[in-house]
Amino acid sequence: MKKALVLGGTGLVGQQLIELLLQDNHYSVTALVRKVLPIQNERLSQVIFNYENPNYEVIIADEIFCCLGTTIKVAGSQKAFYKVDFEYPYDIAKRAYLNGTKKFALVSSLGANKKSSLFYSKTKGEIEEAITKIGFESLFIFRPALLLGNRSTHRAGERIFQLFFTKLSFLIPKKYKAIQAKQVAKAMIACMKIDQTGVQIIESYKIAEL
Repeated sequence: MKKALVLGGTGLVGQQLIELLLQDNHYSVTALVRKVLPIQNERLSQVIFNYENPNYEVIIADEIFCCLGTTIKVAGSQKAFYKVDFEYPYDIAKRAYLNGTKKFALVSSLGANKKSSLFYSKTKGEIEEAITKIGFESLFIFRPALLLGNRSTHRAGERIFQLFFTKLSFLIPKKYKAIQAKQVAKAMIACMKIDQTGVQIIESYKIAEL
């Protein structure tokens, strides 16, 4: 049985990912959480984790799924956003590699580019590059477009965008079509099961095909 470690299990993709992993008898799952999730399963271990004062001894897994992410509005500042979307994932990824993890999956974003003038896209591009340099045997980077799904809290304007992208999807180029969070989670697991080494970047339209 493979040991999977999930970061960001309370998020839209993370929640779906944990559910799908627990439906797969090939996995035992450890979720690093700030508060316990309302899920009970004999193959799920929930570890209260402080990213500011991390216990690196729990960063042990065959495969790591990183779904950490926020927005500047939710975080409160660019500095706080950078911590969640760059510093935390990078810190855990480095330690995971040192602890022997060979496979790592990262949820990034459509338009990620370290040279972007947009702080959000620039940060996503920077974390992609930083984790790429760590040296994982297999690294999968997912770049979904707007994520569809039920959030516990809705980001500003999100419902309007979801309605627009759903009702008028036939007008939107394939590359930019919104995608269900569950599909992203499915794609992450599917890629992890492929015996493929190196860095693989999976754009949103490709995620939808997996």
